[in-house]
Amino acid sequence: MHIGVPAETRANEARVAATPETVKKLVTQGHRVSVQSGAGLPASYIDDAFAQAGADLVDAATAFSAEIVLKVQSPSAEELASMKPGTVLIGMLDPFNTENTARLAAAGVTAFALEAAPRTTRAQSLDVLSSQANIAGYKAVLMACQYYQRFMPMLMTAAGTVKAARVLVLGAGVAGLQAIATAKRLGAVVEASDVRPAVKEQIESLGAKFVDVPFETDEEREAAVGVGGYARPMPPSWLARQSAQVHERAKAADIVISTALIPGRPAPTLISVETVKHMKPGSVIIDLAAGRGPEFEGKRGGNCPLTEVDQVVMKHGVHIVGHTNLASMVGADASALYARNLLDFLKLILTKEGTLNIDLADDIVAATLQCRDGQVARAAA
Repeated sequence: MHIGVPAETRANEARVAATPETVKKLVTQGHRVSVQSGAGLPASYIDDAFAQAGADLVDAATAFSAEIVLKVQSPSAEELASMKPGTVLIGMLDPFNTENTARLAAAGVTAFALEAAPRTTRAQSLDVLSSQANIAGYKAVLMACQYYQRFMPMLMTAAGTVKAARVLVLGAGVAGLQAIATAKRLGAVVEASDVRPAVKEQIESLGAKFVDVPFETDEEREAAVGVGGYARPMPPSWLARQSAQVHERAKAADIVISTALIPGRPAPTLISVETVKHMKPGSVIIDLAAGRGPEFEGKRGGNCPLTEVDQVVMKHGVHIVGHTNLASMVGADASALYARNLLDFLKLILTKEGTLNIDLADDIVAATLQCRDGQVARAAA
């Protein structure tokens, strides 16, 4: 098969869909790989490395004319126009955006959105949400250090003792757990909250304190179990008690890292405007749900209504960071993990002889297929 890897053109996107490591494996399997010149440079992968791995260095048009096109983000209208009907497109294609899926279907491409892969053991090796969220959680802590004007660890010096920073992590999924681990390595005192009681042990195993909000009804307990590896929306009664807990813990925190986001659903409001007003001057909020929350004063916030998309703002003496693509800020490793995810997915649709075989009896293939032959294959959940 002819596999194309074009450069990403979206703003603030440094990742690339293949690395010299994965290109070499694809070439060894007998595939022709065309990488757009300069595609890997933002992620520190030079053209010579791709060439040595066996790739052809080409222009954008040639990369998009391949039988299989590997992308990080969904193609723009101009990029989509460069692709032939029947092209297999694989990437993070925003499957919950019905307008985008319809656009891909109208172009006649066969599109696979890896974000839609089931959260099963078999699908772990191609779970792009986890691989990229892991990096985002790590980068969130480093970004918090950039804006926090004090040390993270406790220091005992001749000039006196410096207290350790207090970090509150909201949401203990992949990103949240990595944020906890990174903050602990840097010497912070860490607390974390999550609706799912099952993650308490994971939080405590990383050295953080679990902020417990007890369940009072069967409805609350059932919702807290979650589904498909994600938390479910909680009843208002529990959310009110959690809000009071978060308010008190945020008042005492120096850094709040908020990661609560369920794909395809609006992000919950966890850090209210009133809470921000009561936080310490100079404290920092890193909101990984920026742009996904309810509308506030004409703008979409995140887990905090005051968050502004891809902006760093100061509100009530608190730095609020709303960058939406933290994984891209660690472009080399983010690309390496993402490219391996793609490589593992290709094993499901390519035979050992190197031919295309889309088997819809495979639960991963069926779940990720967004459109084919001009038709939308699945509805957004």
